[in-house]
Parts: sequence; structure tokens; C-alpha cells
Amino acid sequence: MIGQEAGIKLLKRVIRESTADQTEALLMTEDSSLTRFTHSAIHQHVAERNGTLILRVVVGKKVSVVTTNILQPSSLKDTLEKALALTKVQHPNEAFVSLAGPKPIAQLDTFSKNIDRLTPERKVKSIKEVLALTQKKGFSASGAFSHGKVDIAIVNSLGVEAYQEYSDVFFHLIVEDGKNSGYSSFVSRNPDQLNVQALAKEAIKKASLGDPIQVEPMEYEVILEPYAVAELLLFLGYLGFHALAVQEGRSFLCGQFGKKIVNEKVTIYDDGLDPAGLQVPFDFEGVPKQRVTFFKEGVAKNITYDSYTAAREGKESTGHGLIAPNTEGPIPINLFMGGAESSLDEMVRSMRKGIYVTRFHYTNIVEPMKAVITGMTRDGTFLIEEGEIKRPVKNLRFTDSILKALSRVTAISKERKICTPGTVYARRFVTGTVAPAIKVDGFNFSGVSSI
Repeated sequence: MIGQEAGIKLLKRVIRESTADQTEALLMTEDSSLTRFTHSAIHQHVAERNGTLILRVVVGKKVSVVTTNILQPSSLKDTLEKALALTKVQHPNEAFVSLAGPKPIAQLDTFSKNIDRLTPERKVKSIKEVLALTQKKGFSASGAFSHGKVDIAIVNSLGVEAYQEYSDVFFHLIVEDGKNSGYSSFVSRNPDQLNVQALAKEAIKKASLGDPIQVEPMEYEVILEPYAVAELLLFLGYLGFHALAVQEGRSFLCGQFGKKIVNEKVTIYDDGLDPAGLQVPFDFEGVPKQRVTFFKEGVAKNITYDSYTAAREGKESTGHGLIAPNTEGPIPINLFMGGAESSLDEMVRSMRKGIYVTRFHYTNIVEPMKAVITGMTRDGTFLIEEGEIKRPVKNLRFTDSILKALSRVTAISKERKICTPGTVYARRFVTGTVAPAIKVDGFNFSGVSSI
């Protein structure tokens, strides 16, 4: 971890030496650890420390981006020269206006000093506790336990100067016995909130309800746990909640603003400042985060912007710039769905016949403009009859529109959960989606999964 003073000082030196019209320097450093276990045994422990500089330079309408993880002065000079040289062979981007300018940034505490307590020995002890609980019930366990520290420094030639230090920890758990499986997950910035016993009990409960039966694939009333709802929200964010998708005419929100397109119970927004999620005070351009509401009581309202997409419309960035070069758009990364007054138990009791879904996997896009996706249920799919969870069912393939599902919402839980994909295969920056459970009056299952 390079620290605020050293990080800002390094970036300012790079900016001073640049001859470009505009220059932006982003420094990300990480201290990351991942422990994996499978078949009730720890099989991998890896750790990484790295620092990465992403340098963006602008000459006229030409923009180039160069990345390096060699941070010695000579290397930084070479990186800057390379970025400047690349602008000479770039085609002008006529839609580009400017990098972001400086704005006040909220002071948030996104780092827990207790993250350093998660030594390899402590993590192994926690995993062994989980393994002992699952083995006692006749299950094997697999999953991932990861924690990390990340600091981000951003400086540009227009006066932006931002720094933030983050901590994070996540734990994913699957328990199985060859017939059934159950899932639980945790994510937080504070390792003291981790309760591995509660995670084990949650996953074991889902895997302990008898032998699975096969049901006919068709449209069912469903209850989706927060894990499944979070997946739907992430797809909506990627497909259409951001300005680039709308500007390119590929968002399901095109021509729909001001119209009611999902149930009035549904409110979805993005808020990097909300302490109920994993807070992020500014984006990767150093622009402060704004709360953006996509659906308010079912009505399509707004979308997210970065400096590039905002300038195309003469607007201001909402603080949703991603790491350059970003060709996917200002995708929201702090999604929330508003809760209501129901509980999971009440939803189950109110259902005559339907399917209970813990989570989805292998989910892919079918029709972007209609937000149609397909995938499979996993690690806890059950048949509900006469207000009771009766039996596990074999996993089902689904193909349906997220918008259609949200238009059929009949109940939303009061309790919400922070969910995360929790993968650290690229640069570490763990994000969270805050989702409730929902009851949907009609969700299409198109087949039975062989997995």
C-alpha cells in the first residue's frame, strides 16, 4: 500500500512532466489474499501485492491509455512517452470534450484496521470451523475466503486530486452431499462482521431438505432470494441503466423515460454513499458519486454518466466512470433495490404452488433490448405447496425478461442483503449489490438442468 501522501506525490510528478493538453493518472495498489477449499480440504492459498498506474493523455481529440505496474521513475517516464507517442497514431474522437474537473468529495470511512487480523492462520481456523460443522451433518464443503486492502489515488491536470483506502472481505460457501447443495455468502469492509457459523448453518439448512424431485418446466410463481435478485440487478445495470447504452440505442430504457415499465413496488437506484452497501465516494475519474434512481415506484427515471457520456449531452458526470479505457460505459457498481414490508416466511405462506430460488448461475443475455436472460438455478431450489417448502427440486433452466419479472412482483422483503460476485481474477475492487427477496407472479422455466 503506497499511502495517500506518496501516491498523490507520485501522480503529480507524472502530471507535471506531461506535455499533453490534458493528463490523468490513476494509481491502484492492492494487498490481496485468497484461500480456497473444496471437498472439505483447503487446496489453495495465494496472495498478491501490486501497484498499477493507468495513464490517460489527451492531445486535441486524440486519447490514449497506457498501463504499467513498474513504478520506478525511469519506467514512469517511459510510460508517459509511450502514451504521448500513441496519441499521434490515434483517430480523433470527435465526441470527446474533456476530462473531469475537480469537485468536493465526501469523507467516508471505507477501511477497517482490523483487516490485518485476517492472517493465513486465522483464515484456516475459520475454514476448519466451517468444515467441522458441515462434515458433522454429512456434507462436504467448498468455497472461497478472501480479504484485501486497496488504495486508489487519482490526479489530473484540471485539478482533480482524490484518494481513498478500502478494505474488504468475502466468504462464499457451498455444501453438498452428491444429491443436494446449499449456498451462503458474506461480504463486508469489516472482518469483525463475519460469522462463519451462521454461514454454515444457512448453507446446511438448504441442503438438508430431502432428495430432489424433477418438476415440469413451465411458468411458476417464484420467490427469489437476495442472491438471485442481485444477479438480475447486475444485468440491468450492464444492459441499460447507463448513458452509453442509451446513447447507442441499445438500452431497454430507450424511449421509456417517464413511463411505468415495472411494478410500482419496485424502486432501484445506485448510491455509492449509502452505508447500507459497500461505500465508494468517487469514481475512477475522481468524480464524486451521486445517487441515481433508475426506477422509482416502477417509473423509469434516470441513468448514470461518466465525463465522456455526460459531455455528449451537455450534462455533468454522476460519478460513474470506470477504469480507462472503458468501452462498456458508466455501468453502476453500487446497486440497491428498495425493500418493503414482507418477510420470506410470509411470502412462502402466501404461495399455493411455486418455486423457491436461492441463486442463479451460468446466466447469459438473450435479448438485450427486452432484458431477456437465460441461466440455471443452483444450490437451493425448492417446490412450495400450500404455503410450505416441501421438497428440493432438480435445477431448472430459466429464460425470461427481467423487466417482465419485475412487472409481476407481488411482494418484497423488508430485510435486504449485500451480495457480491466476489471474484478477484483481475484488479481487486470488490463491490456490493443490496437486494431484498421478491415474490414474482410468473417466471418462465424453459428446461431442466443436467447440473
